[in-house]
Amino acid sequence: MEILLKDSNDMVNLSDRVFNEILDINLTHQVVNSYFINKRQGCSVQKSRSLVSGSNRKPWKQKGTGRARSGSVKSPLWRSGGVTFASKYLNYYSKINRKVYNKVLKGVLSYLVQNSRLHIFSEFNVESYKTKLLLKKLNSFNLTESLIVVTKINRFLFLSSRNLYKVNICHVNHIKLVDLINYKNTIFTLDSIRFIEGKLK
Repeated sequence: MEILLKDSNDMVNLSDRVFNEILDINLTHQVVNSYFINKRQGCSVQKSRSLVSGSNRKPWKQKGTGRARSGSVKSPLWRSGGVTFASKYLNYYSKINRKVYNKVLKGVLSYLVQNSRLHIFSEFNVESYKTKLLLKKLNSFNLTESLIVVTKINRFLFLSSRNLYKVNICHVNHIKLVDLINYKNTIFTLDSIRFIEGKLK
């Protein structure tokens, strides 16, 4: 498979093993769901009567005081006592096998190529931290809403993109499948494409 470099007239050969995969909707749905499930913290915790600090001694004798019977100061009926049916820390971690994730990643990359949403540059840098320079460059290629994937994050590129809501800079090692799907365009440098091909072969 060949694709044209955006900043020159050269053609780039892409590996069919990576960029010619059929997108499996069911597996993609599973991987995306797993991503959002793993973002849940599950850290809402309350103390039950067994976790509340205090004595287990009976406050007063069972009969003869005229007061209601009581067995513990940690009872949920008492002030500062334990919580009935207290919530506990929950682990929402959902595991996705590496082979499944790689298959889905190949499918998404192939889908982006087939729908002209993946663009390759030999290099992608700006000469200053000015946001308007990056915006001007993106506008010249009609790529205003883009995820930019690079092997080395240039300082100027990072600073110039911070104020752009629909532009994000990403290192090739930290690509998120959800970002590839959400962004209208994805920009890869030639080095990052070769890195992906080597990783997914």
